[in-house]
Amino acid sequence: MHSSLNRIQSVFGFFTTVALVVSALAAVSVILFPADEANASVQLKNVQVSARGRPNYYSTKREEYAQLRFDLDADLSPLFNWNTKQLFVYVYATYSSSDIPGSQVRLSESIIWDTIIPATPSPYSWDILKDQVLALLPSSVTSEAVSAAKRNAKRHAKSAKAAKSKKEALAPGVLRLRGQKGKYQISDITGHLAERQNVTLHVGWNVQPWVGALLWAPGTGAAPRTEGTIVSSEPFDFPALKDTRKAAAEKRAKEAEKVEKANV
Repeated sequence: MHSSLNRIQSVFGFFTTVALVVSALAAVSVILFPADEANASVQLKNVQVSARGRPNYYSTKREEYAQLRFDLDADLSPLFNWNTKQLFVYVYATYSSSDIPGSQVRLSESIIWDTIIPATPSPYSWDILKDQVLALLPSSVTSEAVSAAKRNAKRHAKSAKAAKSKKEALAPGVLRLRGQKGKYQISDITGHLAERQNVTLHVGWNVQPWVGALLWAPGTGAAPRTEGTIVSSEPFDFPALKDTRKAAAEKRAKEAEKVEKANV
């Protein structure tokens, strides 16, 4: 009853219970930090539709792809609090895959761009506390540790310098993008995208906390007191597909006419 093993189990069970209770309180405490002021707006800059590639090895048809450029203005800094680990932001397009006007088919959604915004490191984070402890130890004891810390510092400095050169690195959660090219092209299960109507761009985000459930943007299951304001783009249409074969034939015909005129 009072053996060492029983005492170890009791202590372990007690600390496990305390850790679970503290984690639950940390997850619930996010509700005390309203994020209603988060806002984002996106506008179309340019769109191109091209026919290239095949959906699979055995298909003879070429699939159509759409490449978009957009302007994004977002201030998601209210979403960052002491329990925020990182923020996943994405831009997606919605359109109807049906050719029937007024169809009740659910709109297709396709992500064209995304990024991860990490939270600023806390002064009580593991890396900072480790550097502070190593600074207090004798150099003879921490020679290897100091060299590793220097390597980490150089790596962090390089990453920080690279982050400053990025367009979105104004402040945690603040994005100002102009003419941003989408990371991903849009393709449809039908293989056709040209001249599709009522395409709209939207902004979404996912708050990934240190402890607790994931929080999503409005319209995707947002938690209470974390809703923000999203301004979607105005509806637009995909342009018609440029017939490259026809254009090439016309170009050859014009060149042939020039040659004939030159010979005459």
